[in-house]
Amino acid sequence: KEILEKYHDLFTVQWEGVIGNIHVPSQAEWEQLLTSSSAFLFYGMERFLSHVLLNRLVAMNIPKCHLVILLDLVRSQQSYQRITNSDIHKSCLHTALERPTETAMLLSLTGVGCVVAMQWYTSLQENAERLKILLENLLSVGRTTGQTIHILQK
Repeated sequence: KEILEKYHDLFTVQWEGVIGNIHVPSQAEWEQLLTSSSAFLFYGMERFLSHVLLNRLVAMNIPKCHLVILLDLVRSQQSYQRITNSDIHKSCLHTALERPTETAMLLSLTGVGCVVAMQWYTSLQENAERLKILLENLLSVGRTTGQTIHILQK
């Protein structure tokens, strides 16, 4: 919320989405947000593709979305239980396609221009700091995505 307020006047007036624990987005909402956005930010628990139906994602055409930022891979006891219950019903191949590299490849194949994604599990606090650095460098300073990622890696 603090980050949205900081950039509200300059950049976030046109931002759409689901914030906080308002509700769990439906598959239609995920699809609408991905296909209508020039940039898409996911800041949430577990793997991004555990929230979006894989078969629907691979059928999508998302050329208008230039940037997808996935600040996922956060685990709590509750999210771990949810993902474990969900994964029981998936094949090993399906679960493998939800890993970070595979997710980035699938998003690229749907037309997304640039994917910024986590590679390993982290905490909400660490992702909050990453989001702060990302938005400050991309929006305030005007650095490119590559320059921003390089700063984030340090």
